[in-house]
Amino acid sequence: MKPAATLPAAEAAISGLPLGAALYTMFLCILFGANTVAIKISLTGLGIFTTAGLRFAIATVVIALWALATGKPLGLTRRQALVLLPLAVIFFFQLALFYFGQSMTSASHGALISNILPFVVMVLAHYFIPGETIRWRKVGGLVLGFAGVAVLFLDTAVNSGSALLGDFLVLLAVLVWATNAVYVKKIIADFHPLQVALYPMAVTVPLYFLCGWLWDGGMIRSLDGPVLQALLYQALVTASYGFVAWNTLISRYGATALHSFVFIMPVSGVFLGVVLLGEPLTAHLVLAIVLVTVGLLIVNGREGAWRRWLPWPRP
Repeated sequence: MKPAATLPAAEAAISGLPLGAALYTMFLCILFGANTVAIKISLTGLGIFTTAGLRFAIATVVIALWALATGKPLGLTRRQALVLLPLAVIFFFQLALFYFGQSMTSASHGALISNILPFVVMVLAHYFIPGETIRWRKVGGLVLGFAGVAVLFLDTAVNSGSALLGDFLVLLAVLVWATNAVYVKKIIADFHPLQVALYPMAVTVPLYFLCGWLWDGGMIRSLDGPVLQALLYQALVTASYGFVAWNTLISRYGATALHSFVFIMPVSGVFLGVVLLGEPLTAHLVLAIVLVTVGLLIVNGREGAWRRWLPWPRP
């Protein structure tokens, strides 16, 4: 394994992952894709803000304990804390919008819309990050990705008024999420990636609980087996284990190799939404997943340094 300092050079030479690492990356992408299904299940018994607060409270404790056990840097200077504060605000609105939207729309739609993040990041980076120019060969991928979302909005067989609003809120969450990525690119040189992931979560937890107390209309309505399992899945599997596992693989093989597999996430989300939640598999949904998946395959080619700072997969 090459040291971290030589990682960009190593990435340039990567043509693929060892079979074991590739299968493990695919497994992680399936887990991340299933998160929208877990959110839908947890929202049947928990308030919107309460679900987010519980998820990230548990994840904050788990990741902090892991950091202490492995000697990862947790301390912040006053200047670093001030720099991270806007990121916490962005993170709060990003997840609040996503959970609100997901409460109104299907897990399948949420999975597909949330996975256009790379397309939005590419567009924002083109204008706000020096040197991150969109290559013409990537334009086709961008067009396909956004066309996939447009197809979902035209799915009149599924979209009632509230579901259409849910799709719009998830899309708005993705736009906020992309600003998160661009802001992280601006500040990441002064931080360990763990600090950038951990502290925004920790800061927003009390805000989620306060909003839940004010507006959830019942923070905990029922906490049966499926709701508890869905909550723990979000907190432990994706937000905690997923963070550690994904970043461990990045440290060994580079972000370029891993992000070649992100097309699996929307496929996983749609498949599990249909199988586990009984969501309808409409022609619009099938066309949308084909467009988004092919678009992801195009934009996640070997070119594109932006993948090195794209946030680890979430919500």
